[in-house]
Amino acid sequence: MVDKNEISGAAKELGGKVKEAAGKVTGNGRMEADGKMDQVEGKTEKNYGKVKDAVKDQTGTH
Repeated sequence: MVDKNEISGAAKELGGKVKEAAGKVTGNGRMEADGKMDQVEGKTEKNYGKVKDAVKDQTGTH
């Protein structure tokens, strides 16, 4: 089962990739850096959701 944090994190990670690319194309270093940060936040949230889901699977609490 997919956790809401996994979905939210994946969306944030994807948005960060788009923002980073837009920053590179426009030469906007700040936007590029913000995009990279969004990707890190998204990956962290996605991994948190995966761990949370795995704990639920192991403990049988759904």
